[in-house]
Amino acid sequence: MSALGELSAALEVVEEARGQLYGFHRKSGEADLALQGAVRSLRAAGHRELADEIDRVLVGRDTIAGRWTFQLVEDYDAGYWSVFREVERVAREQLAAGVPHVFEAEMKREEQRSGTAPAD
Repeated sequence: MSALGELSAALEVVEEARGQLYGFHRKSGEADLALQGAVRSLRAAGHRELADEIDRVLVGRDTIAGRWTFQLVEDYDAGYWSVFREVERVAREQLAAGVPHVFEAEMKREEQRSGTAPAD
């Protein structure tokens, strides 16, 4: 079961990476909205030329050639995260009758057996 525990731990890292990718996506969107506010403020302050240039070269710009961050998230989900989850699920079905967190459950039993009291 330790191999299944390693696979489960690897999936947890992938889940964390996915969360960070979503964070990147949200922060990039937040930055673009703040930039649009700055462009409006520049225009209102009479700096139309500068505002137009910033608007032209940066507002709505692709994060990576031809792609916005939502597309990175979608591709990660479809091409890696969902495949990883499915592989882990199949391994769990074959090795542990589909029960999740087998390694952690065994660790809990062992630690509590050796004197660690369960939480109230």
